[in-house]
Amino acid sequence: MEGLLEIISNVWNQGLLGIGVTEIIVSALIFIGGAIVRAFFVGSTMARLEKLTSDTESEVDDVLLESLRKPLGYIPLTISIYIIAVYLPLSGIAELFATNLIKAMIAFTIFTALANSVTPIFQAFTSSTVLTESMTKWLERAAKVIIWVVGIGIIFDIFGVQIGPLVAGLGLFSVAVALGAQDFFKNLISGLLIIGENRFQPGDRIEVPGHLHGIVEDIGFRSTLIRMFDTAPMLVPNKDLSDVSVINHSNMIYRRISWSVNLTYSTTQEQLLSICEEITAYIASNEQFIENPNQESFARTEELGSSSIDLRILCYSNPV
Repeated sequence: MEGLLEIISNVWNQGLLGIGVTEIIVSALIFIGGAIVRAFFVGSTMARLEKLTSDTESEVDDVLLESLRKPLGYIPLTISIYIIAVYLPLSGIAELFATNLIKAMIAFTIFTALANSVTPIFQAFTSSTVLTESMTKWLERAAKVIIWVVGIGIIFDIFGVQIGPLVAGLGLFSVAVALGAQDFFKNLISGLLIIGENRFQPGDRIEVPGHLHGIVEDIGFRSTLIRMFDTAPMLVPNKDLSDVSVINHSNMIYRRISWSVNLTYSTTQEQLLSICEEITAYIASNEQFIENPNQESFARTEELGSSSIDLRILCYSNPV
């Protein structure tokens, strides 16, 4: 029988799957070291890049730089895994898997950086007269989907998973899904029409007479989120907003305000004249009211009712 020290030595050298305990401990230390270096690497790199972007007036480069913080953190981890793969006595399938894992991490880092940079890049087009905010959001989402589809396809290819036969095998399944997803595509096309026609944008107050009245918060691929005036959110399918008449109150040039005030018959002519003049002067001097060049604001007697003198006030304000 082998001695105790020899048994311990064999167990130590045998380790896990032929990798000794020494190699496992060293590999763990390398990975921990990579995680520690990650914090310093990201911090120092971001500090240097922030100095370059601090002199610019645009905020787009600052947002773009911040979006690259996470992908930068993957670089030291990828390098540490590469060092571990070189250090360990790997061969055969294990060596191939380690190589593919490193390639996949490199691809993941690149496509994460690309996907994260989409938002700040499209923010630069938000103020464009060509692209509205809704168009920018849709293009941003579509760009992210395309980037990740390509990235996942490349990672699958690295591990030897052929995408072509997989897609071909899903042909019949795709037809079945398409038949069951007709409503989704109707809503998708309706959403494109809403954005293309610029019927309304996030932040607009819209009304479908007899059905809804609220503030648009987001126009998605399938539905539009509207915040009702009782603060309850309502998700409305895009096709329901594309096929009906929608009143966009935010596109009004002026908001017309009409009040009717009832005065008692004991009001004298002098008091009535004074009330009208003071109300008219208040409307003219208050910044919350605006002037309509096509219609003058006024406060005047409208009619003599059965039990009161009816005073009508007409004025205008900015759309709300």
